[in-house]
Amino acid sequence: MEIVIRAENLRKQFGDVQALKGISFSIARGHCFGFLGHNGAGKSTTMRMLYGLSTVDHGYLQLLGEQVKLTPPHLKRRLGVVPQEDNLDPELSVMENLQVYGGFFGLSYRQARERGRELLDFMGLSGKENANVEKLSGGLKRRLVIARALINRPSIVILDEPTTGLDPQARRLVWQKLRTLKAGGVTLVLTTHYMEEAAQLCDELVIMHEGEVLAEGSPAALVTRHVQPYVIEVHLPREQIPPDIVEKAAAFGGEAEQMAHALFLFSKDGKKLWQSLAELGLPQHACYLRGAHLEDVYLKLTGRGDNLI
Repeated sequence: MEIVIRAENLRKQFGDVQALKGISFSIARGHCFGFLGHNGAGKSTTMRMLYGLSTVDHGYLQLLGEQVKLTPPHLKRRLGVVPQEDNLDPELSVMENLQVYGGFFGLSYRQARERGRELLDFMGLSGKENANVEKLSGGLKRRLVIARALINRPSIVILDEPTTGLDPQARRLVWQKLRTLKAGGVTLVLTTHYMEEAAQLCDELVIMHEGEVLAEGSPAALVTRHVQPYVIEVHLPREQIPPDIVEKAAAFGGEAEQMAHALFLFSKDGKKLWQSLAELGLPQHACYLRGAHLEDVYLKLTGRGDNLI
């Protein structure tokens, strides 16, 4: 596989705050690579290095075959950037927003309009070209920001929290468009704190926490590597959880962990553990058996929740 982005030991400091603490990763052409983490984990700092809003002070960054300290203009022309904010020009129409942006990449008025129509059709915005941006819904604005990022036919699209604030239907529509881009050979670099988004879109991802990479791999591989395949969520107040639950769960082949203010019992045999709830001292009505997923991995690795047991 051709590697289009490679980073080794990237570090970044802002005053006394160390935003990145030596992260490394590589991204293959045509893949969707995700950075999963909470706000402040270092995701956006990494993205700003990629698209040239921040310098590489320490470490090594190679972009499209070139080592970079600050991404130069000739490489920026091959990138599409979807920022967290919908930074559209409210005084311009939908099409005018695309035309102006196309001009930054050397497109003529006619070329920008032709390309703009293609993108509006692709993003499901046909018929909106003369609409005022301020009158668009949040979902439509987000799709327009993505369309704008594609005006220069980029080979890599960087998406910083692309679906934050969208309702589930709008989010899934954006996911489908991103899958179509990837199928066409475009490399996607995605930051998100939505576990389902990462699982749905990413071929590979890193889980970041406080400027460090805690784990890397495909969503399925991370689940297999870090948690057992079944989990029972227990929703009880702390005082109603048996004090010896760790030992009791272990006796039935389970592993008890308190994460995000709820008790989780992991097991290779979910059915067996479920049938043992009474012996564990747990009421069935407060329990839920399901397959383990990426959110379990994230909570376990980052410690996002008090350990109460």
